[in-house]
Amino acid sequence: MAPRITTTNTTVSTVKSATAPSRAYVTFLAGNGDYVKGVVGLAKGLRKAKSKYPLVVAVLPDVPANHRQILVSQGCIVREIEPVHPPENQTRYAMAYYVINYSKLRIWEFVEYSKMIYLDGDIQVFENIDHLFDYPDNYFYAVKDCFCEPNWSNSPQYKIGYCQQCPDKVQWDNSLGPKPPLYFNAGMFVYEPCLSTYHELLSTLKTSTPTLFAEQDFLNNFFKDKYKSIPSNYNLVLAMLWRHPENIELDKVKVVHYCANGSKPWRYNGEGENMEREDIKMLVKKWWDIYNDESLDYNFGSAASVEARNGTEQANLRSFKAALLSEAGDVQYVTAPSAA
Repeated sequence: MAPRITTTNTTVSTVKSATAPSRAYVTFLAGNGDYVKGVVGLAKGLRKAKSKYPLVVAVLPDVPANHRQILVSQGCIVREIEPVHPPENQTRYAMAYYVINYSKLRIWEFVEYSKMIYLDGDIQVFENIDHLFDYPDNYFYAVKDCFCEPNWSNSPQYKIGYCQQCPDKVQWDNSLGPKPPLYFNAGMFVYEPCLSTYHELLSTLKTSTPTLFAEQDFLNNFFKDKYKSIPSNYNLVLAMLWRHPENIELDKVKVVHYCANGSKPWRYNGEGENMEREDIKMLVKKWWDIYNDESLDYNFGSAASVEARNGTEQANLRSFKAALLSEAGDVQYVTAPSAA
């Protein structure tokens, strides 16, 4: 079984460890549902792309032991985190399960890594993107989102037909207020773990009003002055294929985000709007080709080698936790449902 590691109620006296030059990919998993298949597919995709860096999986306490074992057997580093809940209000989220995504804020606490690339569990990496780690520090890198799908229907952007993907088509209506800053999709981003940022994120959350897109809106507001846009090839949100095909060269796409309704490869049945498209079928097949490729399975070898690896990970974490001094602040914890 993967080690149970909790990192809450603690903080470090320094902003970032000066002895943490390592890099890693990181994803997030909650509940006992089938999203574990997505994370396994992601781990194998990174392996096929010959990434030099590991995949860390931040898991909530409700992820069962057998799912953790699957992840460890695929070469993942499993890190348990406590769920984070925003202040209560009457917000109706675009998707009900979005509330658990605030727990992603915990990954800023992973200061044993100097830089990380976050990827949602419904993302697949088809080409090596390790070079993104070499982007200049002190910025937040992500791909611009699209405002054209119906789940944006309660937003002012959707209501006037404005989208930053085609800014010349419909101009922003100044009567609605200042033009919104560039807005990114939080399914993929490049960031630097940092404890001062982590604490500021949590303290800001306690005084923020949750909005339609939960942690994505929150992160956009928090990092609006540090955000740098990167090409859509690094996070192809599938709706771009039918909303803004002029902006997409499919043969150059490196990262695909299966976030459209009905597009999760491990659930795909061809039903749902746009799911009969040939490009969608092709991308789903590409995901399955990786998932089913046994040559991409990570082989730990003997049980002794598994134990040795877990012991090494525990030792690495202890070296950072030794510096932990004070509490991270009062944050409401909730039991997380399975990720949808």
